[in-house]
Amino acid sequence: MAKSWDSTGKFNREAFLWDDNPQRRFLADMVANAILAAVKPRTGLNALEIGCGTGLVSLAIAPETNKLTAIDTSMEMLEILKLKAENTGIANITTCCSDLESYSEKSVPPEKFGLIYCSMALHHIEDTRGCIGILSRILSPGGIIAIADLEAEDGFFHDDPAEKVHHGFEREWLAELFRLNGLRETSYNRIHVICKTNREGRNAEYPVFLVTASHDV
Repeated sequence: MAKSWDSTGKFNREAFLWDDNPQRRFLADMVANAILAAVKPRTGLNALEIGCGTGLVSLAIAPETNKLTAIDTSMEMLEILKLKAENTGIANITTCCSDLESYSEKSVPPEKFGLIYCSMALHHIEDTRGCIGILSRILSPGGIIAIADLEAEDGFFHDDPAEKVHHGFEREWLAELFRLNGLRETSYNRIHVICKTNREGRNAEYPVFLVTASHDV
């Protein structure tokens, strides 16, 4: 099952100041541009974003789609996204406060999407295998899954040592997970490197990848 770790309270508390981080905004721009370059959205595309947060990526992707469904477990984050969408005149975003499992169970049969993507969200989802399984089932034929996240890291990227997260992902492990769910990797690129002083006090580099996958037909 694609349950998220219980980080909702943390993101609710941080929502109001989330966009104040310039490095976070820059990364979101890099991710959005990389997704658009890899996917080349077509007219009529329906998209789904997992872990949309305040919409830093959503607001760049939505104008290139017919409809964008943005889900997150933080209601505070979603409220900010909705306000920003209203202020910028973007009217094709629908938000849903849910984890991926609960969202998919609400749709009978599940809605299909031509693009499913997430940015720095997969490492917050406890059940990675279950997550990819759900995504494969709600991806339209010919659709694309795009995941931006950390390459496997030293375990010190997050400042809070008690925060429950995966410490990035190995490319080969994700490729095998795609294969087991009837998907195949179609591209993999390092799109950014986050430079920060980690909680050990060391200046460290944390690469971010974008991987895309589609049904293996």
